[in-house]
Amino acid sequence: MSSPEPPATPAIDPIMQARVLSHALPFLRRYAGKTVVVKYGGHAMGAGGESFAQDIVLLRQVGIHPIVVHGGGPQINRMLDRLGIKSEFVNGLRVTSREIMDVVEMVLAGSINKQLVASIVAEGGYAVGLTGKDGGFLRAHKLTRNGEIGFVGEPARVDAAMLGRFLASDIIPVIAPIGLGDDGETYNINADTVAGAIAGAVKATRFLLLTDVPGVLDAEKRLIPELSAADARRLIADGTISGGMIPKVETCLEAVDGGVEAAVIVDGRAPNAILLELFTEGAGTLIRHT
Repeated sequence: MSSPEPPATPAIDPIMQARVLSHALPFLRRYAGKTVVVKYGGHAMGAGGESFAQDIVLLRQVGIHPIVVHGGGPQINRMLDRLGIKSEFVNGLRVTSREIMDVVEMVLAGSINKQLVASIVAEGGYAVGLTGKDGGFLRAHKLTRNGEIGFVGEPARVDAAMLGRFLASDIIPVIAPIGLGDDGETYNINADTVAGAIAGAVKATRFLLLTDVPGVLDAEKRLIPELSAADARRLIADGTISGGMIPKVETCLEAVDGGVEAAVIVDGRAPNAILLELFTEGAGTLIRHT
């Protein structure tokens, strides 16, 4: 008995297609030749992830220069569990022994990074996987303000010129958040922080922080489409922005202070979230100086 035929894909109205392209044209012009840094990680790698590589390749094909920075906390947790290695957190940061650092590097640089590179290549793009150790482009120093938490670092300096060589070509950098210390040690760095530092160093037009919430919400839990830096700091101070959203907003503020035109917190679980943000009227919360 033969298997049933799959349902036919519904035909798309060509007039509607033309209208969509016409609407997108001003946005394509706005970003042509510009750099966009996309942080991709956490739960955004699940739902909505099937369109991520496609979206990134499309950006490059229309003349935009994307840089991808990824995380991988859930995947690291699963590998540590499989290996029977206990992991602790202090103020949201993983205490990283040398043994755990080896696992972190294996998962981020050896598994997730190469999977993302492969998915971009499969969609017709050119991608290269990097960590901060490659060419020493991301230098780090040990993070000490949270007590002794092992090989956890924060960005010290980013070699924007090295990244610029990729941006001058068709190659899409896909970066794992691992830094190289001046002491030769390898450091685990928060992916949001790395992405913000890179966005500031390359003076990106947009820094997209893909997360698992729609954006910043007001006191009535409604999405705030746009915030000035001053308004964002006020909402942190009065408690409207709270919990895990605080470090995300602070990362956006640091990026904007570092020279990024605007940073956006957007729900990466939505299909084509990147395209919705860049080529429509916006899909998350945009943060800029004024």
